[in-house]
Amino acid sequence: MTASDGPSSVRGSGPTSAAAPAGTSAFSPFEWMLAGRYLRARRKEGFISVIAGFSFVGIMLGVATLIIVMAVMNGFRKDLFSKILGLNGHIVVHKIGEPFEDYADISARIAAVSGVKAVIPLIEGQVMVSSVVHATGGLVRGIDEASINALPLIASNVRDGTLAGFDNQSGIAIGQRLANSLRVGVGDQITLVSPRGATTPFGTAPRSKPYTISAVFELGMSEYDRMMVFMPLGEAKRYFSKGGSIDVLEVVVDDPERVSHYSADIRQAGGPTVQLSDWRQRNETFFTVLEVERNVMFIILSLIVLVAALNIISGLMMLVKDKGRDIAILRTMGATKGAIMRVFLITGASIGVVGTLAGFALGIVFCWNIESIRNFVAWLTNTRIFDPQVYYLNKLPADIDVGETGFIVVMAMLLSVLATLYPSWRASKLDPVEALRYE
Repeated sequence: MTASDGPSSVRGSGPTSAAAPAGTSAFSPFEWMLAGRYLRARRKEGFISVIAGFSFVGIMLGVATLIIVMAVMNGFRKDLFSKILGLNGHIVVHKIGEPFEDYADISARIAAVSGVKAVIPLIEGQVMVSSVVHATGGLVRGIDEASINALPLIASNVRDGTLAGFDNQSGIAIGQRLANSLRVGVGDQITLVSPRGATTPFGTAPRSKPYTISAVFELGMSEYDRMMVFMPLGEAKRYFSKGGSIDVLEVVVDDPERVSHYSADIRQAGGPTVQLSDWRQRNETFFTVLEVERNVMFIILSLIVLVAALNIISGLMMLVKDKGRDIAILRTMGATKGAIMRVFLITGASIGVVGTLAGFALGIVFCWNIESIRNFVAWLTNTRIFDPQVYYLNKLPADIDVGETGFIVVMAMLLSVLATLYPSWRASKLDPVEALRYE
């Protein structure tokens, strides 16, 4: 096309350009081909391709980071939840104003309530635990053999010794970390010292008694493994001078999430002299903090995806400015505004969608191998990552929630598509005459 026949060609192509769109469907192969051509770099368009590359990497890392962090926080909550509920009852029954001596009768009535799996009589007391090399604080839980076997977290995690015949022996079970701290094992003796001993004319004397270790367990939660001591219920009654009473009844139900559903029936079975508290009330602050932290982390890390989406906008705006002459020529050849808009929409959305899928794959693979990655980084940096003394758990957990992960992927794709709308609209509004005036 020469300068002399340019206007006539444009005028003469009017009917052709008017008829062409009728035979061109939305998102036709031509539009995909042109969008793909704009995504491939040429030497003079290297800077635009660099911006597109950074946008891709930004969305990929943002999505992967969101998936990984949320999976770790879900895993952290799930593991803590399972450890706390695996060791403690879901509902605790207290006696009001009098010793809990009729616990056997109340326990039988509560056990008959629908949905109750086990009722555990319990005595608790703080002691000092000492060996020949070390002394530390501990928490004694007096419990019978049937009840300790009803808690799989304990019964299935005995590392040394046995709990068989637990009721008929004077031996005790302690956590692995406590055993390591005291440098003792099964068959060794340790001394328990309670500040609440016998009452004398000079006051209350501490009670001290040696016990043989019959079992060592490892629950996987450092706080429990470091301080927990299990003692036969009968021996605990004698050691703490309880007579025929206990401290509390712990009730294990079928579904801990619906604990309030069982409370009314258990309260009625226990009678007017008992008071209930469930695991949510006893750990309310702890789990509330975890939930708030989880929501805040999601909001903060979502900004990474948002920044990457903004990079798509800047990259597309530069691409539209650079391709102004091409857009003008396409319009004079009969391309509609919608076709131009869809070309740039495909160009930008492709970066976001492919980046989101790559981030999804990276996040899933990372979560599947997170413990191996943690060990490798710890070895590489010679540091202790995820210290059990600080984080309670002895490994880094990751639990991928399908619904939450799906929401992250949809959100990232939606932001990516929305980021392309304005640059695509600007491209469709470009005036061919102005674009070609100085060409």
